[in-house]
Amino acid sequence: MKKLLLVCVTVAASLLFSNNAQSQVKIGYFDEQTLLSLFPGIDKVDTLMNSYVRDSLNVEYQYSVVEYQRRDSLFKKDSATMPAKAREMAVGELNRLYYKIANWQQYAQEMQQDKMDRLLLPYRQQMVAALQQVVAENKYTLVLKAEAISPYIDPSLSILDNLTIRTAIKLKLELPKEWTDAWKAAGGTVPGATGAKPPAPKPKQ
Repeated sequence: MKKLLLVCVTVAASLLFSNNAQSQVKIGYFDEQTLLSLFPGIDKVDTLMNSYVRDSLNVEYQYSVVEYQRRDSLFKKDSATMPAKAREMAVGELNRLYYKIANWQQYAQEMQQDKMDRLLLPYRQQMVAALQQVVAENKYTLVLKAEAISPYIDPSLSILDNLTIRTAIKLKLELPKEWTDAWKAAGGTVPGATGAKPPAPKPKQ
């Protein structure tokens, strides 16, 4: 699941709303990466990714290079006596291996992204379910990505519209102390929260 089911709008889109329409729209903002960093055990994703690159992708690359060299050597030796169909198949296999090696960086990035998505899927499933509950319970009409927030969109947005915090509370995740203090100062409540250390570095995608 590579994308969260969020409604994301831009500054330009916000200009389409009239002042009257804006008064009827309740907007919240959400940061997926920040919330992911709060999950217990999320650090193991980085460990698993490092292992995947070392023990899988690097091994696959080395094998592909050796296999290409082996097939190329055999082709140069035997191509003259190969039936036309066998030669065509051999050339096709060589070209596929060559393309894979020549474009390894792109291939490796795609494979890493796929692996990361699979590792993060259980966390994202919990996150989406909780976010949907928060949106429904608090009657939010639109949910912006946190990076889309701008004073030109809606200067009335406050920390209480931070759905990252609301969703973390719904999931009973431990919040950084500065978040808890700011949330309480704005009038929000955090059941049983004592405040946590700042979140660990966000998992890379």
